[in-house]
Amino acid sequence: MNSDNFWIGWLNRLMSAAVMIGMFMLISQIGLCTPGPAVAVESGSMLPNIGIGDVVIIQSAQRTHIISHTEGTLSGYTSFDEYGDVILYRKYGSSTDTLIIHRAMYWVEEGEPMWSGGPAAPHSGYITKGDNNMGIDQKASTSRLQPVKEEWIIGVARWHIPWVGYLSLAVH
Repeated sequence: MNSDNFWIGWLNRLMSAAVMIGMFMLISQIGLCTPGPAVAVESGSMLPNIGIGDVVIIQSAQRTHIISHTEGTLSGYTSFDEYGDVILYRKYGSSTDTLIIHRAMYWVEEGEPMWSGGPAAPHSGYITKGDNNMGIDQKASTSRLQPVKEEWIIGVARWHIPWVGYLSLAVH
């Protein structure tokens, strides 16, 4: 549908793009049974920076270097209005659990305390946290006492498109 009104034409193009992204996500997730280069956010753990129903575009972990919150604080690097990268990972490396999208806070080596006064890390990995969560994932049920291994990480969030993911979430 064409319109001479700039705003109606702009809204029409925006809605077309949203539908195309939503369809791409559905085909990727249902047809291939794998997360694609875009995922719909299911929870509010990353508010206010990434919301429920937002589509997040993911860059493969093999194609980038992850910058933790600690490293970002030192260098000034930010992603989604906070220091460090937001990563998409498989909880405990499981292919059946819901994917987690949280910020990489810092790296710990095997045997190091996971937090000040905390238990030793059973293996090397990232300590993670949702921007809207009070504590780190390793103190909570999200990734209880398990740093996120590099091989569990699918990718790094690079961009997000608000609300477009509600279509995908409604189907699931």
